[in-house]
Amino acid sequence: MTDKITALYCRLSQDDMLDGESNSITNQKAILSKFAEDNGFHNTAYYVDDGVSGTTWERDGFKAMMADIENGKVGTVITKDLSRLGRDYLKTGELIEMVFPDYDVRYIAVNDNVDTAKSENELLAFKNIFNDWYARDCSKKIRAVFRAKGQSGKHLCPPVYGYKKSDTDKNLWVIDEPAAEVVRKIFKLCIDGYGPVQIARILTEQGIPTPTAYALSQGRDNGRHNAKTYRWGAQTIAHILERYEYCGHTVNFRTKMKSYKVHKIVYNPQEEWQIFENTQEPIITQQTFDLVQQLRKHKRRPQRSEAVNPFAGMVYCADCGEKMYLSRRKNERPEQEHMRCSTYAKEQDKCTVHYIRTCVLNEIVLGELNKLLTMVRENEDGFIQTAMSNSVQRKSSELTKAKKTLKQAEKRVSELDKLFTRLYEDNVLGRLSDERFTMMSAGYEEEQAKLKATVAELTAFVETAEQKSSDVTAFLKVVHKYEHIEKLTPEIMHELVDKIVVHEPDKSSGKRVQDIEIHFRFDVAVTAISVETGKLQILRNC
Repeated sequence: MTDKITALYCRLSQDDMLDGESNSITNQKAILSKFAEDNGFHNTAYYVDDGVSGTTWERDGFKAMMADIENGKVGTVITKDLSRLGRDYLKTGELIEMVFPDYDVRYIAVNDNVDTAKSENELLAFKNIFNDWYARDCSKKIRAVFRAKGQSGKHLCPPVYGYKKSDTDKNLWVIDEPAAEVVRKIFKLCIDGYGPVQIARILTEQGIPTPTAYALSQGRDNGRHNAKTYRWGAQTIAHILERYEYCGHTVNFRTKMKSYKVHKIVYNPQEEWQIFENTQEPIITQQTFDLVQQLRKHKRRPQRSEAVNPFAGMVYCADCGEKMYLSRRKNERPEQEHMRCSTYAKEQDKCTVHYIRTCVLNEIVLGELNKLLTMVRENEDGFIQTAMSNSVQRKSSELTKAKKTLKQAEKRVSELDKLFTRLYEDNVLGRLSDERFTMMSAGYEEEQAKLKATVAELTAFVETAEQKSSDVTAFLKVVHKYEHIEKLTPEIMHELVDKIVVHEPDKSSGKRVQDIEIHFRFDVAVTAISVETGKLQILRNC
């Protein structure tokens, strides 16, 4: 006997708790304590991991024990059975047969009759494999339950920031108003033209608690302890802006664990997500969410100025297709501020000089938007007909006919599948000759191929027509918010305009004439105008 520690290691996982009291930490301690006392092991110390899986080695108690082993403090390790040490047969075998002997540590598993000081334990490897298989089987069962729950539309994760669990139904999320107000603020700032870094700075300066700080203040522990609980991060903002849940939807299977042994979270591709719509009250509208996603696709270059340019990320060069960025020097007057082609600014041989003053662009866009508002207000039906180049209204009979034909084609494709099955059976049973089978099946296959092409074409037509109708309705809903626009803001621009295309100025006539294209959202309209920009600057007294 030495003065080295006798490590009594206890581990209990969530699955082991289902077995009742026999695997409890209390029961394990009692068994190990009695075994140590009966067999003369002194200087005992408990190392405990409660609620930790045996397939992971990231356990506090286990790591503390291994640290003492590596420092030469431990002489013996005792566990209730092999599975308490671990359920990964490779790592467990390595510990028992290589690591422990290397540090002169004796290992004992009481219930499995394993003692490295007494025998070679020929069955040790098989027992470890059985323990590993048990963990694999439990993982399969848990994943099956998890998938069934997810496919039923129930939430698989705790409520996201802005929601909380209902007091009456734990599966239902309800709006947590103080946090929801911050979420709305974040989306509003994004529409106003601020990026995640700028939004994070604004929220931090205003002293708004981060999601972690807010959860802790409400007595909820989200497991993400951070000393900087009042400093927002750009990644947190971006994460909030991408959550479908804020539209009232449930999103399941966004992530997965690599395996039951490798507990690393990986993100699934979006096509593998399952989205269940309208499962809780929305914090923001679908229209607002879609607008933000569109803005996030066209990320803007950070601006040094605090004032947000309403055209940021929306103006493009007609020749190279790249964005035009704001040029604003300290010594320049406001009327000299302009947008210029980013390609020409970097490499002048790749594009020609394209630029337009922001005050001029502001006057042009403001005028065209107010014309649009007037048109909609005075003749909404006419606008709808103009906006929908292939109007569902004008082609309503055609759309109805297309839907009817589509239904008939799909029915015939299904019938042909059944005919193929009968033909094959008749051929196999000898009721139909091979020659006759070949001829008839070829005819059916040709018909089915044509029908499938027709089905695809009709489906695309119906979806496009119906989507066009939905897009125009959404655009009109935004337009009705405004009577007359006095000043352009990022919110107005992003709600009504998709992009602006600026052409190179034409000075051949001795005047500076420039073509400008304004593409409105949802492709409802494109306004192309030629403007004598030099003259406009004088008239408007920019």
